[in-house]
Amino acid sequence: MAEARPGPTYLGPASLLGDRAITPVRVGGRQLILVRDGTRIVAAERACPHEGADLSLGRCAAGRLHCPRHQASFDLRDGSVSPGWSFRALRLSPVAVRPDGLWVSLA
Repeated sequence: MAEARPGPTYLGPASLLGDRAITPVRVGGRQLILVRDGTRIVAAERACPHEGADLSLGRCAAGRLHCPRHQASFDLRDGSVSPGWSFRALRLSPVAVRPDGLWVSLA
């Protein structure tokens, strides 16, 4: 029998991010950040996979999330790290913007 997969989790109203590009949230015991890149919003793990820096203190520019500690950056489409770094990709989850608010589906 296949393991049941959890459904989407409600994050809050669509205005949750306000005018910020990066907002920390806690979802099901996980520390995540919501990152707005233009009109798209993604959820990402909050700790950098390199040395655990707090990515909520980073910045988002041109489709990339930049780590505040070492300036490595992550592609917000697939989590891949910028050239010259050799550690795993950033874990991302899609965020759906619905009339009733923001929803994330965690793997």
